[in-house]
Amino acid sequence: MEKIDELDKKILEIISRNARIPFKDVAAECGVSRAAIHQRVQRLIDMGVIVGSGYHVNPKSLGYTTCTYVGIKLERGSMYKDVVSKLNDIPEMVECHFTTGPYTILAKIYARDNEHLMELLNSKIQEIPGVTATETFISLEQGIKREIPILQAE
Repeated sequence: MEKIDELDKKILEIISRNARIPFKDVAAECGVSRAAIHQRVQRLIDMGVIVGSGYHVNPKSLGYTTCTYVGIKLERGSMYKDVVSKLNDIPEMVECHFTTGPYTILAKIYARDNEHLMELLNSKIQEIPGVTATETFISLEQGIKREIPILQAE
């Protein structure tokens, strides 16, 4: 992977605070041309440093008031890919991680309410072949949400 330099880091720091900032404003803050910013950002995308783009939608505004983390145990870790393909069919599933520790999978789901959550657990997740147990953790409040800090030169 190509290295990123100090200008790349400065660009990343600016656009990670506000992805909608115009390139002309980024250019002014960095002291380079708008074309240079455009080329740098495209290079960072091509390198896989910048992944995705878009808006974050507040799930509560759509009626999903319950944010839940679910620890999922599998019969065998080798069943992970098959189980994940089934979990992917559940629209309320927004994250899924293959983990170490007591669970094979740690998943994040949004539900409209506790009844909907119970339906997702009992009728969807626990019905997937290979799933042996689930443990549910309801998030009461999200205290921190941010991007990874852009590291400064050492």
